[in-house]
Order: sequence, then structure tokens, then C-alpha cells
Amino acid sequence: MTTPAEIALLVLSFILIIIVLLQSSKSEGASAAIMGGNKMNIFTRTKERGADKIMTIITACITTAFFLTALLANYL
Repeated sequence: MTTPAEIALLVLSFILIIIVLLQSSKSEGASAAIMGGNKMNIFTRTKERGADKIMTIITACITTAFFLTALLANYL
């Protein structure tokens, strides 16, 4: 029998996957980090604006809800 926490965990996991896939790329990728891409500097701070900032905030909220729901589902 599934609990409501497990159902919420399943729904949140699908939402989290979709939100992460919708985010725009902020760098050239892992291959540029290994091969020495000249545009990528991991120590600089970048300011997000507009839709990127909103997507980051939504991702953080969904991730926090996912984590708390996973803890709740584990202890019920």
C-alpha cells in the first residue's frame, strides 16, 4: 500500500526532472572543463536574470520539498 508521502515523492520527482531539463545551459559543459575551454571559469560569480533566476528559485524550492518528502516517506 502506498502512502500519500510516496505519491507526493513520485510527483515531485517528475516535476524536478522536468524543471532541471528546462533550465538553460550556463557553460560549455564538462568537456570544456576537461579540455580547457577558454570561456569557462568556475570561480567567477554570474548573476542570473529574468527567467533563469526564476527557474533557479523554483528548482531550489522543488528540491527542498523533494528532500523533506523523502525524509517523511522514510519515517512513515
